[in-house]
Amino acid sequence: MWADPVVTHYIGGQPLTEEETWTKLLRYVGHWSLMGFGYWAVEEKETGRYIGELGFADYKRDIQPSIENTPEAGWIFSPATHGKGHASEALREVLAWGDARFARGRTVCLIHPENAASIRLAEKFGYEEVRRTMYKDRDAILFSRNPLRP
Repeated sequence: MWADPVVTHYIGGQPLTEEETWTKLLRYVGHWSLMGFGYWAVEEKETGRYIGELGFADYKRDIQPSIENTPEAGWIFSPATHGKGHASEALREVLAWGDARFARGRTVCLIHPENAASIRLAEKFGYEEVRRTMYKDRDAILFSRNPLRP
């Protein structure tokens, strides 16, 4: 999936090599081992086929405003599954898990301004735009969600 240019268009802009994908997987495993949270693989119920991944991370991003020590939600799905509701279904479950797991409640996500589908998904689940910013010389929008806020 990560070698697909459609998948990576808004995430770094370049397809990943096998080595880079392996490193990404190791980061996911490391998050679970060291932080107690991370990413899940998503399988399509009907076929059992891998269709994407989503979860929370703390990437220690050098970004302003700082999101240090704030769980960052992320999701990525195979283009063949877009528009079928899989991302909404999976994100609903992951956010419920995060709401129970993270005592401080607040999570963030970082989305490329042209990624309309991800922006719609984030807003559907209560993420609000905080600021337009840059990350690694690319435009980004920082969103925040706090289900504990009255």
